Amino acid sequence: MKRAILIAAVDPSIGGVLVFGDRGTGKSTAVRGLAALLPRMRAVAACRYGCDPKNLENLCEECQALRGKDAKTALKTHLIPVPVVDLPLGATEDRVVGALDLERALSQGVKAFEPGLLARAHRGFLYIDEVNLLEDHLVDLLIDVASSGENVVERDGLSVRHPARFVLVGSGNPEEGELRPQLLDRFGLSVEVKTPDELAARVEVVRRREAFENDPPGFTAQWKKEDERTRKRIVAGREQLQSVDVPQAARERAATLCMALGTDGLRGDLTLIRAARALAALQGDAAVQDTHLRQVAPSALRHRLRRNPLDDAGSTVRVDRAVAELFGS
Repeated sequence: MKRAILIAAVDPSIGGVLVFGDRGTGKSTAVRGLAALLPRMRAVAACRYGCDPKNLENLCEECQALRGKDAKTALKTHLIPVPVVDLPLGATEDRVVGALDLERALSQGVKAFEPGLLARAHRGFLYIDEVNLLEDHLVDLLIDVASSGENVVERDGLSVRHPARFVLVGSGNPEEGELRPQLLDRFGLSVEVKTPDELAARVEVVRRREAFENDPPGFTAQWKKEDERTRKRIVAGREQLQSVDVPQAARERAATLCMALGTDGLRGDLTLIRAARALAALQGDAAVQDTHLRQVAPSALRHRLRRNPLDDAGSTVRVDRAVAELFGS
């Protein structure tokens, strides 16, 4: 799970991370802990959406207006934390996409837009706990925005569009219901989290939890150096990402694996290559190799397999088996 989240932090184009597993295994804790690890990002000052000043083609309407008609005005910028936004299951559609600012409408008689959770999550992470229980109309909305990278709101006499590009992270317990296939396919990586079955691991988890509850500042200080090392790995991975070579042999390996598993479409091939490249950058390697493909194959492909009535093995087992046959055990 940690590896999948770090890969998504290095290359957001992978499409997000889905985490399914037992209750009480730290899924939500791990995702929310990501906020403290991410390096700050540069954004247009006073922009409600945190627009990227380097990406001039995808600026919001307000930032475009600040640049002026001649598009020569320099935008003021500042550093802000990368947003990690929670989307509650009970959130209304207005809360998610944004709505009319009632306070300004009543006090000033002005129709103004109040940004929602999608605006806050732009260029960051949108986290949905119990994502498999999300209402259908919100699922449809997320699919549209995730595919277009833009949120369009037309209601109450308002017509607003703004950029909404984020990494979608969802967690849940498969016993409580399955995820709709349309949304499942939007997640780049999928991982399974199980309750530790080793005595030493369980004892260590409980010990660390108690240490945090007894002294949160002291616990945070104890792990500060480790957090900083991880942050430097993410920054270095982002800087090296585009220079990582993907040999033709690696592309053929990825395609062969997807064909052997019978994945639908080419999204599996693309995600597998992107994830392997991001992992190589994270590890400081110059090119994608078989070791990278082997490590990311289960998380990139396990949720893209068709059900096989003649094979009772789980999807992760089927991917591992295909990897072993292709790459050798």
